[in-house]
Amino acid sequence: MLPSTATLRFHYQRSGQTRHFFATVKSTPCTMYQRYAIYYCPRPDSVLWARGSQWLGRCAVRQQQLQVPAIAGLSEEVTLEITRDPRRYGWHATLKAPFALVPGTTESMLREALRSLAQGTKSFDIPVLQVQDLGHFLALVPQVASDKLNALAAKCVTELHDFAAPLTDSELARRRRSQLSPRQDTLLIQWGYPYVLDEFRFHCSLTSDLRDMTASQRESIVTAATKWFDNLSPQRLDSLALVAEPKPGADFVVLEHADLAP
Repeated sequence: MLPSTATLRFHYQRSGQTRHFFATVKSTPCTMYQRYAIYYCPRPDSVLWARGSQWLGRCAVRQQQLQVPAIAGLSEEVTLEITRDPRRYGWHATLKAPFALVPGTTESMLREALRSLAQGTKSFDIPVLQVQDLGHFLALVPQVASDKLNALAAKCVTELHDFAAPLTDSELARRRRSQLSPRQDTLLIQWGYPYVLDEFRFHCSLTSDLRDMTASQRESIVTAATKWFDNLSPQRLDSLALVAEPKPGADFVVLEHADLAP
């Protein structure tokens, strides 16, 4: 059990050297959280983590609010509103969507299984990421499809599925409000999330639903996001992030980076 605030040390190995990252974070008085998820999160000392977290207005490692970038024609209040949904989850790409632990399992067991999965997977380069309009929202997505990304996401979904409690009737109903295809509904029932396996698409969400924005406002957001994430260096996926929701509706926090094999 941690005190209400604690200084935690995140550590990982790169090129044979152990690197450390310290962060003072808030913690809950219990090691069991409401829900867990497996994300791709850039390393907390990386440029991509800094840019993505600032764009959303929150660092999910330090659990600190950040100043969002200015967007032409939008007030800060509107900018915070259009990033509200992804800000709660933190800067990430989903590999295994949030789930409650099935009775009889523990966070320690989940951590051990995640580390084992990670160590059995070789790290790899991610295709260059770019801003793209995905219909109702903006996201950072690979310029080309990646079989390795798809395979890793499928591995997280299937190999950690025994830790996930079945969805409740209300959770199923909420998901089905998104007008799922028959295939997506089948995946929802089987795996607890409709956008997995052949329906998976790697993306880092940049905004909430933009359908209420005017065409001019939407253009300003796309322009600002494209400029903000321009000239990113190539990214390597060398860890899996375990994140958690302390209580219903609370901001998600990064608990651990589990290192992939070199």
